[in-house]
Amino acid sequence: MPCLELNRSNQLNQNTAMLNNTTIAQLRSLKLVGFADALQQQHEQADCLDLSFDERLALLVEREVYARGDRKRVRLLQQAQLKYPSATLEDASFEGIRGMDRSALMGLALSTWIERGETVTLAGATGLGKTWLACALAQYACRQGRSALYLRVPRLAEDLRILHGAGSFRRWLQQLAKIDVLVLDDWGIGNLDAATRADLLEVIDDRVGQRATIIAHQLPIEHWHAWLGDPTVADAILDRLLQSCRRFSLDGESRRTGRTARTATASKTTFKEPNQELTAAAKP
Repeated sequence: MPCLELNRSNQLNQNTAMLNNTTIAQLRSLKLVGFADALQQQHEQADCLDLSFDERLALLVEREVYARGDRKRVRLLQQAQLKYPSATLEDASFEGIRGMDRSALMGLALSTWIERGETVTLAGATGLGKTWLACALAQYACRQGRSALYLRVPRLAEDLRILHGAGSFRRWLQQLAKIDVLVLDDWGIGNLDAATRADLLEVIDDRVGQRATIIAHQLPIEHWHAWLGDPTVADAILDRLLQSCRRFSLDGESRRTGRTARTATASKTTFKEPNQELTAAAKP
């Protein structure tokens, strides 16, 4: 009799194990990975068996919620296409840099600038970490469940021509309008043609007061009007960008060369100096 009872117990344990394995496999096929992992963990921990059904279920559901959040954050970071995807606010270093410190950076990150659809400008010479900081802010937004996208302005003209040629510009514009944080890097570098200026106005107009924009630039803001070229379009773009704007100007030694970095000036550009009337919209 004891042997018979032992055999029955072993058979029951085997059946239970098979049922559990089948259930876990089905959960994974339904993409409930967090739920499946938690269930398997519960089976391996004897103390979990002392919990009630409702308690065990609550733990399983909670694990799935966290797992989905993790997957969403990974997806958002991949879609953001950041130049420095591993840049984080926690790793930011301001040694030898003036114009921003950790307190100011975290104060910005924890504020409502994204909800308010504000513009953040990061000014400074090459090598000061403007792009890295912009990516760190965008990465933090992704970790909070928000979407982001990194674009280099000098490449924008060619990208826009391809979109227009494929007939997909409007769809791209609609998708871009839904991005919570748009990073425009190397703003003010290279010349803009009329078509790119018009498209850029469309991009900025969709975001004003609704979605946040980060601009990393060397060219001082007072020269943006001349760089944009067409006075009417420049007025419209600057009015939208600067009406609700947080400005940070970095200064110090280049992270690349170790030399004191110098901000770009109008004398190094190919466009003409704007007159006082046209630069009114670009003044703080």
